[in-house]
Amino acid sequence: MADQRPEPLRLGTVAPNFKADTTAGPIDFHEWIGDKWVVFFSHPEDYTPVCTTELGAFAKLEPEFTKRGAKLIGLSANTLGSHEGWIKDIAEVTGGKVSFPIIADKERKVAYLYDMLDYQDTTNVDEKGIAFTIRSVFIIDPSKKIRLILSYPASTGRNSAEVLRVLDSLQTGDKHKITTPINWVPGDDVIVAPSVKNEQAKELFPDFRIVKPYLRFTPLPKDKATVA
Repeated sequence: MADQRPEPLRLGTVAPNFKADTTAGPIDFHEWIGDKWVVFFSHPEDYTPVCTTELGAFAKLEPEFTKRGAKLIGLSANTLGSHEGWIKDIAEVTGGKVSFPIIADKERKVAYLYDMLDYQDTTNVDEKGIAFTIRSVFIIDPSKKIRLILSYPASTGRNSAEVLRVLDSLQTGDKHKITTPINWVPGDDVIVAPSVKNEQAKELFPDFRIVKPYLRFTPLPKDKATVA
């Protein structure tokens, strides 16, 4: 299977386009993205415990992604019928009603394209021994460029709030000439981007402070750090 791996995807490259069947109907991925941000994530298999908790959490948080102009879309190597039945279980178990599309990728075509398959966990396979997907996350911007790549093993559930936090950071950084420090959340101080000289920083951020020549903090109100 290793010889079937695609070229590595990197930050800043255009997300590969594809056509696929989803629980919301067939899509052309780039057309579906339109002018929105996208959180594209895979899960190993329907009707499994960790995946059920994850999809429920993303469903509950979907309104927050929508406020930020972002769409959610999931994927696994299961059929549409499996997805549709499992969605009912997710709502029953977690209270999260999945309304975003889930891609049916039984043949792993999209999974190969995005290098989502599990090469580490020998138990994360189907009845034929073919690898299922890991817990991949891609954040894609409106220009179709990949801005974030995360890979979690099948055994570890993701943190949906962290994915939202990264989206906030990316959108805030695009809007303002800043970067965000560790554990940042909207409303916290941000870091003036290294490319901004002190003279320009005084104009952009009147209240910025210099801790070290390479470390300059500035307040940024929460409403400016949230892009609707």
